[in-house]
Amino acid sequence: MLSDEEKREIDHELLHYPTKRAISLDALMVVQRHRGGWVSDESLRDVAEYLDMTPDELDSSATFYSRIYRKSVGRHVILLCNSISCWVMGYGDLRAYLHRRLGIDLGGTTADTRFTLLPIVCLGTCDHAPALMIDDDLYRDLTPDQLDALLERYT
Repeated sequence: MLSDEEKREIDHELLHYPTKRAISLDALMVVQRHRGGWVSDESLRDVAEYLDMTPDELDSSATFYSRIYRKSVGRHVILLCNSISCWVMGYGDLRAYLHRRLGIDLGGTTADTRFTLLPIVCLGTCDHAPALMIDDDLYRDLTPDQLDALLERYT
């Protein structure tokens, strides 16, 4: 069941859209923020019911959008861009370094649950590749040498 606070936030978003379905991603983001950083099956069903949608309809949106997490993630999510521009400009070196430094592959979460490393198709900054995001912070023109200092910001 959605909390009163979740309902208030979702209802506030409804003021800006013509239908409940139009805020499906916004509603999922509200629930994700309130429920530990990810959307469980139960949470998805709660939102679907509130928006007069089926869970399958809502899940099709949730699984399409890369910022809705359908399984538990670490305290900080690293989205590593794997677009063609990032591949050409050093994605492989960043991925290899993060694997060595964090001890996880793409899709993994560190043992201390500090970081989850996920691929993302594009961060829209191809002119400054390679790039990654940590939480909502975008970092561009990266080299492996910059990553230690960058990761230390997220304790």
